[in-house]
Amino acid sequence: MSSAGNSGGQMGLLPEGLSDRLPPQAEASARLARDVIDCVSAHGYQRVMPPLAEFEETLTGRLKSARAQDLLRAVDPVSQRTLALRPDMTAQVGRIAATRLASAARPLRLCYSGPVLKLRANQLRPEREQLQVGAELIGSDSVVAATEIVSVAIEALQAAGVSGITVDFTLPDLIDELAADALPLGVDEIEAVRAELDSKDAGGLAELGSAAAAYLPLIEATGPFHAAMERLEAIDAGGVLASRIAALRAIAKPIGWDITLTLDPTERHSFAYQSWFGFSIFAEGFIGEIGRGGSYTIIHPDGREEPATGFSLYPDPLIDAGFGRTDERRIFLPLHADAERAKALRADGWRTVAALSAGDDGAALGCSHWLDGDTPRAY
Repeated sequence: MSSAGNSGGQMGLLPEGLSDRLPPQAEASARLARDVIDCVSAHGYQRVMPPLAEFEETLTGRLKSARAQDLLRAVDPVSQRTLALRPDMTAQVGRIAATRLASAARPLRLCYSGPVLKLRANQLRPEREQLQVGAELIGSDSVVAATEIVSVAIEALQAAGVSGITVDFTLPDLIDELAADALPLGVDEIEAVRAELDSKDAGGLAELGSAAAAYLPLIEATGPFHAAMERLEAIDAGGVLASRIAALRAIAKPIGWDITLTLDPTERHSFAYQSWFGFSIFAEGFIGEIGRGGSYTIIHPDGREEPATGFSLYPDPLIDAGFGRTDERRIFLPLHADAERAKALRADGWRTVAALSAGDDGAALGCSHWLDGDTPRAY
């Protein structure tokens, strides 16, 4: 993000990880978010606008397996209860779906855009405040729902001008599924196996014993999608993987040839609340993911669980790289310029900048043209 506050003396300092977004990046941010939302809305997703802060227990209680360690908290002076600033909008959409829109017909399609605030940043993304834009399909986590979500996410990024897109698929609950029957593990072994798979450490996995060594083929089932899928199919898991493999192939089938597909079946970073299916989105020239999504479960007030599928995009790196910007035609209006002519120029796409005094300099104010009578003149 562009920052004007962190170098102008003590009075201008902002908290670490927070910054100002200045022209033209601020306009580019709004334009890119609008392009994504317009694309998503065209697929029937309706916009919701949850508040920036909620009661902590409300924010963390709607998504199965949601964790509260990334919340910035404060005490509400009115209720004396703990408030939390949202680190993610998905939980809020889940709350809306489970309460205010509980009686709405399913599948329920909702979309959103707004800032989120992290308690801590990381090395890849030092910003604690990020823009999040996304869509949630409430009421289904089927293959059809997952296919729609992945397709819409790709289309939304393409609508924003992004190319060189890679989609990396994962199966977040795969280890739990295999450990329960096909490749049994003790409760104390599961986390150790996950850790070694996360680091792709074949030697470390083998050292855990024969039961853990049975998971070695999963390390090889990583990489370009089709080759990795063939290696995944070759794993003898008593048929447990068959439905997952078929589902992944069905989701991938309609994706265009210009999209790179990869598979990492045991990846779990950023998939804390996803269930059977997850995916990350990357773009050529950018470090780290620019979006993620998958299937998950919403908890209703009565304890009922409802399936859902969705995606979130984090487009700040795209904005900083110039996506969302357009060449604006800015024209300077001298004092006493004709108001009707100025109105016609704005209707034709010009941005007009009116002089407030005879000493105003249109070029210094960022204008490429000035109005000479009725005629725009270039500086």
